[in-house]
Amino acid sequence: MAYVREIITDGHPTLRKVARKVDVREIDEPLFQQLIDDMFETMYAAPGVGLAAPQVNVSKRVFVIDVHEDEHPPEVVINPKIESCEEEVELTEGCLSVPGMVGDIVRFNRIAVSGLDRYGKKIRLEGAGLFAQCLQHEIGHLNGELYLDSARDVRVAKPHEEDDAGEPAAHDDDAVAAEA
Repeated sequence: MAYVREIITDGHPTLRKVARKVDVREIDEPLFQQLIDDMFETMYAAPGVGLAAPQVNVSKRVFVIDVHEDEHPPEVVINPKIESCEEEVELTEGCLSVPGMVGDIVRFNRIAVSGLDRYGKKIRLEGAGLFAQCLQHEIGHLNGELYLDSARDVRVAKPHEEDDAGEPAAHDDDAVAAEA
């Protein structure tokens, strides 16, 4: 059974630490699989489109995403590595760990990321738009970064920004822009 975990907020030290790499032997362990289930449950309850383990106070390199697009089903990404990125764009972004706020940030519009899925199998994810933004946002969390570190015009989110933003602010775990 999956549980909703507390999402920690800006100021908590775990959010500023580089998360530790997941040992492949750990992936099959029931507690690790429970973490993944809990992260999905927490992300959907927030509601959000992405959630990194550090946001639930677990310093491990794993995140979940679901941007609710047919071409991008819900994904678990363990030990992600950015393979390529293209075309910078400015987006509005928010984050479940920075509730009620959004800012303007430059991200890549297209990205390819490799890593492992929840079963330890190699995966490669490619995408554009919100999906690309979300991948970058969540990888930032694993590196101890918040969107606030690069955003400008950080402000209280207006209702339409929460819906359209991305991590969106009201959508995501991590807000994304136009979400991410």
